[in-house]
Amino acid sequence: MNSRISFLMCAPDHYDVDYVINPWMEGNIHKSSRDRAVEQWEQLHHILKEHAIVDLVAPQKGLPDMVFTANAGLLLGKTVVLSRFLHKERQGEEPYFKQWFEENGYTVHELPKDLPFEGAGDALLDREGRWLWAGYGFRTELDSHPYLAKWLDIEVLSLRLIDERFYHLDTCFCPLKDGYLLYYPPAFDSYSNRLIEMRVPQEKRIPIAEADAVNFACNAVNVDHIVVMNKATDALKARLADAGFQVIETQLTEFLKAGGAAKCLTLRVTEPVREEVHANVSVESRVLRIEGHLLDSGLINRALDLITDNGGSFQVLNFHLGEQRQSTSQAEVKVSAPSHEVMESIVSHLIDLGAVDLPQDERDAKLEPVTQSGVAPDDFYVSTIYPTEVRLGGSWVKVQNQRMDGAIAITQTPTGMVAKCKLLRDLEVGEQVVVDVQGIRTVRKTESREQRNAQEFSFMSAGVSSERRVELVVEQVAWELRKIRDAGGKVVVTAGPVVIHTGGGEHLAQLIREGYVQALLGGNAIAVHDIEQAMMGTSLGVDMKRGVAVRGGHRHHLKVINTMRRHGSIAKAVEAGVIKSGVMYECVRNGVPFCLAGSIRDDGPMPDTEMDLIKAQTEYARLLKGADMILMLSSMLHSIGVGNMTPAGVKMVCVDINPAVVTKLSDRGSIESVGVVTDVGLFLSLLMQQLQKLTSPYISKVV
Repeated sequence: MNSRISFLMCAPDHYDVDYVINPWMEGNIHKSSRDRAVEQWEQLHHILKEHAIVDLVAPQKGLPDMVFTANAGLLLGKTVVLSRFLHKERQGEEPYFKQWFEENGYTVHELPKDLPFEGAGDALLDREGRWLWAGYGFRTELDSHPYLAKWLDIEVLSLRLIDERFYHLDTCFCPLKDGYLLYYPPAFDSYSNRLIEMRVPQEKRIPIAEADAVNFACNAVNVDHIVVMNKATDALKARLADAGFQVIETQLTEFLKAGGAAKCLTLRVTEPVREEVHANVSVESRVLRIEGHLLDSGLINRALDLITDNGGSFQVLNFHLGEQRQSTSQAEVKVSAPSHEVMESIVSHLIDLGAVDLPQDERDAKLEPVTQSGVAPDDFYVSTIYPTEVRLGGSWVKVQNQRMDGAIAITQTPTGMVAKCKLLRDLEVGEQVVVDVQGIRTVRKTESREQRNAQEFSFMSAGVSSERRVELVVEQVAWELRKIRDAGGKVVVTAGPVVIHTGGGEHLAQLIREGYVQALLGGNAIAVHDIEQAMMGTSLGVDMKRGVAVRGGHRHHLKVINTMRRHGSIAKAVEAGVIKSGVMYECVRNGVPFCLAGSIRDDGPMPDTEMDLIKAQTEYARLLKGADMILMLSSMLHSIGVGNMTPAGVKMVCVDINPAVVTKLSDRGSIESVGVVTDVGLFLSLLMQQLQKLTSPYISKVV
């Protein structure tokens, strides 16, 4: 027996599965045998007494889970942090454990009542005493970890649990002697796994398979080189033997029904203090304000889900509900994260939702210089589609050229500081770039549901419309197109060759001819097949009137390309009378600018196709500037590229037969965007029919 090691246990006199507070209890209410539970507990008790001292705390009627003493608290030396149980079913255990600790000479620290922490079930000391592994995500809050660091004077490493079956850290994580670690990696998020790998050398890590994990192999008791557990596969026992450990299996199936095994049934009460180890915790907290129609728009739910999904924890400090339906609401939320890296990721997402620092906490944006052209500093802030402001010299400055996936470059001008979104390749030495996430805010629309529904373009709600709604969407798009045209606005069309293949070319040509389109973006293929149809009546060699392949038709598009190359450009071919109809013909005749961006798969290409990708992107961006509306017609590659270049506030309609394409565009989160899953030829046909029916209420303004 190792006289230096002592455990606290509680006899299962009142043990049963009386309620459900974890997945293991589901279906096991009152299905545990008291006799078998006592027998299994006594066997574990006997094994441990052979290797250590075992003390007992008196069981209490009505507290069936008190047998799981690991959750009593967390000890280091003669200091203990008492548990604050999340579920009311276990909160009655707290005073009994507190009494035992005080009677045995421990200094007891108690967390705030609204801050859950479940003791050594969610906090495990490295067996060499170098640091404390602390879990969070299900039963313990991340905000408890700074208290542990302070009271126990030890470094705390925070690990996020993501599999509800492994609701406590000790169900999937077991530090062993000599720096070894037994654990189940899928129970943790990627950041936590990376942290584990940084602290524990590969040769010391013993990852287990799911077959061992569900038998609670990690819920083990380690005494020197002995590991006591419920059950282990031969492979796991061999791996532990190679590391110098002896496995003792003792059946604890009755306790698995409540979600516990060997480690849960014990609390190690002799944890020596290493004098050279001191407090350190990387948990970072920040208070943010979110304002808007938080309830009816679901904004508050999205924000809170975003915090937890990205590895953080939250506490709603204040919530002011708008007094009227049209009034905005306001929430102050304390956000906690296990590191600055995770906090930066969370806050960048919250900024996208319009979250800002409290006025008293506002700080200027952090800036770092560009030291190499076309390369941003590390940790640069990545811009979004939403109007953004940065705080410079105590004032908020609006960011120009707003777009997605850029950096925010700051330059000093005679009239003051200027902030612009720039692609990485366009950054220049001498500019400064915004890094980190402080001093940044986005401006989001805050219309109530009623206000949004009252807007003319009300279906634009970042959703995906199915076939049965096509007619409704067409009516709305037609109305908006007429309004924009008559007001002298700008509509940009992004189109793929499917427009031609599905018979939509004639309708797109008519849209251009009647002044509804102010710019066309696409690739080599739409021009090739549009001109093929105009010159030869085919598209991809298929007769567009009869729908059958034409003999030798597979060569038609190459003949078209050759003809265009002979004339030198599409415009020259139109002037020469070679092209007499179609989309490209109408663009030339009506002065509608177009840009054809090339790709590696292009045949030819056409002389107008821009094969320099950088130049093509630049021209796309130029033609998109000032757009009021963008129609994206069956071109995934070009549509997604255009979406990334377009700021929020521009109405976007993505039409494609492939739901994945429209979903991709809708996921931008802009309320002005909608995806329509339908045949693009049908959509354009219906759109022209609807436009012909409309009598514009704005026509008098034009006349």
